[in-house]
Amino acid sequence: MWQPYKKGFKAYLQLERSLSENSVDAYLHDVELLTQWMLLQGLQKNPAAVVQEDLQQFLKAIAEMGMGANSQARIISGLRAFFKYAMLEQIVQQNPTELLEAPKLKRALPEVLSFGEIEAIIGAIDQSTPEGVRNKAMLETLYSCGLRVSELVNLQLSQLYMDVGFVRVFGKGSKERLVPIGRDAVKYIQLYRDNVRVHVPVQKGEEDMVFLNNRGRRLSRVMVFLIIKAMAAKAGITKNISPHTFRHSFATHLVEGGADLRAVQEMLGHESITTTEIYTHLDREYLRETLHRFHPAFK
Repeated sequence: MWQPYKKGFKAYLQLERSLSENSVDAYLHDVELLTQWMLLQGLQKNPAAVVQEDLQQFLKAIAEMGMGANSQARIISGLRAFFKYAMLEQIVQQNPTELLEAPKLKRALPEVLSFGEIEAIIGAIDQSTPEGVRNKAMLETLYSCGLRVSELVNLQLSQLYMDVGFVRVFGKGSKERLVPIGRDAVKYIQLYRDNVRVHVPVQKGEEDMVFLNNRGRRLSRVMVFLIIKAMAAKAGITKNISPHTFRHSFATHLVEGGADLRAVQEMLGHESITTTEIYTHLDREYLRETLHRFHPAFK
């Protein structure tokens, strides 16, 4: 019954919203969960017949199954997107998600690495191997530009403007932005490109990719995660870190250095300044130090 609507929703997400394949699959999965639950309840309803109470019962059911607040919020977001599409296409006359309340979420702040810890992780790389030269260039770029891991693994040679110190990045929803790149990152990318990458047998379709594995294909996100984990362990750092930790540390260090929040938002590619505020968490010691330095009552 819902198949034609799901098909239309998929096309809307791909063409009008320009979402990635992973995001499209996640939204479709949310709608699929609702339709499966309705089937189990014996509710033979098309989207136009769904009311807010149905959705509240569905959310109650998934909460009772042990689904966490973050997962519930993610599903609500998917359902809101579907019914927004259904309103646009006049499939429904009223949006049942309009007054639907999402569970309150705690803002979990990721780990932050100090500049010294970043240097220790990058310094743990063995640069005597081809993979080490690549990994050095890769982690310097990750920290220097504050990239998402997906942006790093899909970075292309044609997106590097190293003579002027910028890289062109395609982020979520294929949104384009220009990000400054540091001198060290430029230096190590050039070393990797000129001395290692030239000897890799590049697979068809991967010719423009910056970072390649030894089979000539772009690296996977999992591989970047494993490389960072291994280097952190080698450097003796026990924090729970991932490629995202480098991005969060990049933003935190910028704000601690006095960067404007809007500039950080632009570099990270966030649509909303609220998202940037999560990434630019400042520790209490830094805030206290700032008060002592700048507030007249503390001088």
